[in-house]
Amino acid sequence: MTPPPLFDTSLARRRLARARRAGYADFLLRRVVEDLDDRLAAVLRTFPIALDLATPTPLAADHLRASGRADRVLRLAPVSERGTVLADPEALPLRAQSLDLAVSLLALQHVNDLPGTLAQLRRALRPDGLFIGCLLGGRTLTELRQVLGQAESECEGGISPRVAPFAEVREMGSLLQRAGFALPVTDVETVTVRYPDPFVLMRDLRAMGLTNVLMERRRTPLRRATLMRAAALYAERFADPDGRLRASFEILWLSGWAPHESQQKPLKPGTAQARLADALGTTERKPEGPNS
Repeated sequence: MTPPPLFDTSLARRRLARARRAGYADFLLRRVVEDLDDRLAAVLRTFPIALDLATPTPLAADHLRASGRADRVLRLAPVSERGTVLADPEALPLRAQSLDLAVSLLALQHVNDLPGTLAQLRRALRPDGLFIGCLLGGRTLTELRQVLGQAESECEGGISPRVAPFAEVREMGSLLQRAGFALPVTDVETVTVRYPDPFVLMRDLRAMGLTNVLMERRRTPLRRATLMRAAALYAERFADPDGRLRASFEILWLSGWAPHESQQKPLKPGTAQARLADALGTTERKPEGPNS
């Protein structure tokens, strides 16, 4: 049976559209676009056709064009944009083996069927095509989660889901393999942003379209007493010596290649030509057993 959706994706699109109309807070997105450029610098080739999948603004697509990394850049936008196609990451309108590069930045954390999206991207890549993307990880906003949970428990007698359960880095490699990618690589980076108070952080989250879109979210706003208690707890636990408050954004990076015969492949067990003990300059010892 198909599990019920975790995220209200139509609400996520509306929230992002609202954020962009009001002035999108792009500091985090600009940071990961710079990181994308650094990661692509290790690939010594130009991609004929590249895709930007659902990155919140056109920043990634614009950078791919300006940098000359791709001869042609297609963009599937998460909200309506002039000159782009509006697309659902879970139902991609892509032909098989039509792309050489696919990127997606800070867009996939609200996808209900992430394995399905990765499989569709794998199918759309030509042999030896590259997918590289990033999404928010499980330690994102850990400070805010803790103080909201305690404040709501103290003031309202219970806890409701307020911050999305983001993905964990240990899951990403296996998801890439399940989707059929070769040479999967995952890594994590934590970006710490400092704020004068939690309410500025919450305004930034709204301006990035990252407010609560869980299907099981509480539909009523937090009480003022709960918010003030959360703010006090935040200042007690997560303030630096200068009084500014830390907020963590965990960025999970993942990349994989569409399989091709030219790619390196692991040796089969038993085909090694040298012993590990010789390479390390140590003496190999047989395991002790009851008959040794």
